[in-house]
Amino acid sequence: MTGRMRWLWATGAMALLAACGRDAAPESANPAIQASDVTIEEAAPGRWFIAAANPYAAEAGAEILKKGGSAVDAAIATQTVLGLVEPQSSGLGGGAFMIHYDAKADLLETYNGREMAPASATPERFLTADGEAMNFYDAVAGGLSIGVPGAVRMLELAHNEHGKLPWGDGFETAIALSETGFKVSPRLNGLLSRIPRLKQMPAAAAYFYGDDGAPWPVGHVLKNPAYAETLKTIAAGGADAFYKGPIAEAIVEAVNSAPNPGGMSLADLETYTAVKLDPVCGAYRAYQICSMAPPSSGGVTLLQILALLEPFDIAGAGAGSIESLHLLFEASRLAYADRNEYLADNEMLAGEDEGLSPEAVIAGLLNPAYLKARAAQINPSTAAEAVEAGDPSAYELADGAGQWRRYGADASPEPPSTSHFVIVDSDGNVVSMTTTVEFAFGSHQMAAGMVLNNQLTDFSFLPVRDGKPVANAVAPGKRPRSSMTPAIVFDGDGEIWAAAGSPGGPAIIGYVAKTLIAMIDWGMSTQEAVNYPNAVYPRGAPILEADGYDNQIIEGLKARGHAVETRELNSGVHAFKRLPDGSFEGGADPRREGVWLTGEVEAQ
Repeated sequence: MTGRMRWLWATGAMALLAACGRDAAPESANPAIQASDVTIEEAAPGRWFIAAANPYAAEAGAEILKKGGSAVDAAIATQTVLGLVEPQSSGLGGGAFMIHYDAKADLLETYNGREMAPASATPERFLTADGEAMNFYDAVAGGLSIGVPGAVRMLELAHNEHGKLPWGDGFETAIALSETGFKVSPRLNGLLSRIPRLKQMPAAAAYFYGDDGAPWPVGHVLKNPAYAETLKTIAAGGADAFYKGPIAEAIVEAVNSAPNPGGMSLADLETYTAVKLDPVCGAYRAYQICSMAPPSSGGVTLLQILALLEPFDIAGAGAGSIESLHLLFEASRLAYADRNEYLADNEMLAGEDEGLSPEAVIAGLLNPAYLKARAAQINPSTAAEAVEAGDPSAYELADGAGQWRRYGADASPEPPSTSHFVIVDSDGNVVSMTTTVEFAFGSHQMAAGMVLNNQLTDFSFLPVRDGKPVANAVAPGKRPRSSMTPAIVFDGDGEIWAAAGSPGGPAIIGYVAKTLIAMIDWGMSTQEAVNYPNAVYPRGAPILEADGYDNQIIEGLKARGHAVETRELNSGVHAFKRLPDGSFEGGADPRREGVWLTGEVEAQ
């Protein structure tokens, strides 16, 4: 067994890997608005593909692909530009997860660039003097929320293994745009108007706002010479130039001089490591879907939702029907209950006396016998009154020996922001990457021209609940749990079929599930599936996208026992499907400013 197949094996209906958002989402929709004057070529069948959240970033990746660069080369160009033109969502001051498919080797790998807590962090990091959880916004805006950034080290690790062009080539477009300027988009302008604490931070105020305190208007040409210098330094010196020397010193100074100092040291940056993880994979209908392992909860939770739906005729029920939405909500409730109790940085938990290895946690939660029992709890016509985490140890696998410890429910605000892009190069290699600074504009702190993340607020603010320790509690060197769900899908012949992912805090998992269900069960094109109204169950209540469903559907769900809310659900799904002739059918979420491009390698 070689290549990708060494990671995948099938068991019954489910194939396993052995081994928010807040109520007022800070990122509102800007349907059908372009962010710049970048010329976007007509989408046509071709040998490469890219979909990203901003035209500048998509074009930067496309330029790399046109000259024969790899998907990872293009990812570097895309990420460095996103950090400039979409600083509210991602950047080099944050972290990322990448899933990569090597077509020649038929090998699937995942890269973990999640931030880490500094060595000074304690479980009480987000508690007040009275022992209560801090107000979320008080925790965000300052140094306390900032984790050691992971994106640069992760990109270098992936480039060392899969890059074709020199490392520095991926920085050229972002350097040029930083120096000559880019046009402020409607989305960036709107968010600058909606995040009042941002202008209270001196560095952010000086960069994002004019002398009169007003955010830069749409179309304003914004330059970032400090970011250009940072990019030049990393391009010349590699990731070490980010984690040591002047850039690292600027980050530490920003963290420790900010409101609520974060206690980060130069040693925290110097010792940061990005790591490779085995992917988590599972079958849904005739397809094999692969995503990230913990500390992302996205992959396991997505696969649980799909496995719980497997026994039901979602296709026959029809797109957006009361029956389909009811089943989706009930499956999501069960999966999220498990997520909130068991999934975290399980590598850190494995050292505890009662802790299981990450492989055992994944295998237990995706055990077909366990999932079959969980699916049997779904009443096809009535919502359950209450849903709790299950007990996978009752269905233990032969290689899953160990004591399952019961944890307290997580208490992380986990706000929506983030960005996602998908790339296919001319050799058929695929990148599906979700990248984030967490909240809109992260911690609101800047260093070396970059927005710094507030990723540590993805930890549970309460280390103990109901007398039980919380798996996702803060600890030194620990990575906070994430919902990021970059996915790659293979067809029944084992060939690449699709890839998808989204921003959106804990709703990310639901956005990706909806998109894949729409493509697989409801036969929608990629763009139709991306556009289809969202329906998620991320935080104890079912949510339908405002204006996406008529009153008959809403009332029908209420009659089944669902306390349905309707509001904006600003996904940012980017996806592709590979057609039988080898061309690509793309999808870019109209709720944000993304585009997709496809073409052929240009003659050199």
